[in-house]
Amino acid sequence: MIHELSVTELAGLPDPALIDVRSEGEFAAATIPGAVNLPLLNDREREEVGKVYTRVSPAAARELGLRLVSPKLPRLVAQAGQLARERPLVLFCWRGGLRSKALAQVLDVMGLTVYRLRGGYKAYRRLVVEFFAREFSLLVFVLCGNTGVGKTDLLSRLGEAGHPIVDLEGLAHNRGSVFGGVGLGAPPSQKDFEARFYENLRLFQDRGYVIVECESKRIGSINLPMSFYRAMQGGVRILVCDRLDNRIRRLTEEYTRAPGALAQIHEGLQRLRKILGNQRVDELEQLLRRDPTDFTRFLLEEYYDPLYAYPSEPSRGYALNLDYNDPGTAVKEFEDYLGKYLDESGFSLSGI
Repeated sequence: MIHELSVTELAGLPDPALIDVRSEGEFAAATIPGAVNLPLLNDREREEVGKVYTRVSPAAARELGLRLVSPKLPRLVAQAGQLARERPLVLFCWRGGLRSKALAQVLDVMGLTVYRLRGGYKAYRRLVVEFFAREFSLLVFVLCGNTGVGKTDLLSRLGEAGHPIVDLEGLAHNRGSVFGGVGLGAPPSQKDFEARFYENLRLFQDRGYVIVECESKRIGSINLPMSFYRAMQGGVRILVCDRLDNRIRRLTEEYTRAPGALAQIHEGLQRLRKILGNQRVDELEQLLRRDPTDFTRFLLEEYYDPLYAYPSEPSRGYALNLDYNDPGTAVKEFEDYLGKYLDESGFSLSGI
């Protein structure tokens, strides 16, 4: 039996197997997080059907579509069946139209229980856009500090302890610097980033707060939603500090362990030529080949620290100061502060 559901009803469906039946190009541009692409028509076929639709007739386009899709049906049914193992199967296309309806009918005939998303991806995208158009409702705790002090590690530890965290740099596949994308893979589209961000935040609506690293308006190629950026700017600011040698070690390990990392760092250096000059960049390339540790030290002392200008020691300008030389102690100090702050503000920690 085919069931239709709205995007709000989709949020309440436990562990759905999402199937995006649009073409591979549409899927690559943006989709619902967690969806698997089983295209009825590939990009070329979709273009052919579109031309027939506009130049001949809708009926001729449907006939061409049927001829193109029919040979694929056994494979599509088998793939959908594998995905549907004890999970609700949800199909969607662009607007909840013919493509998702056609495959849903075939799967229904084959005995599978199928849901079809009313309004398709377009309805889901509208939900995300409307969410970020509203005033951001969560209190934001913001981890600040110079490059390499351990903010990402602290965020991860807090997440493992059950706190509501969002790794914005992880979602954007970029650490927010000229070398930010090293080892993190291709960045998502803006729409995919916003969808993944929304899905993270949706889990925390009953918690009332979220913890993030401080970011600028733009992370690599990704723009943060303005409602969130404003909330982050007005959030509770926590300063994280650490010794220079720890920062150098942490960054050197993080940036050089990924396959092909050194080549990506060399590529990133080219973008610094206008800032540092050709001679200095040439020297840095030689230094990177000779000693990545000294290379990292130079960038911290001469580039990143002057650029971001965070205090390197406790400052009165922050709600809490953490020394990350001892991560375990820093986590405990943060949790103690957080518990007291939320208790005084009337928040509940029952979910932790």
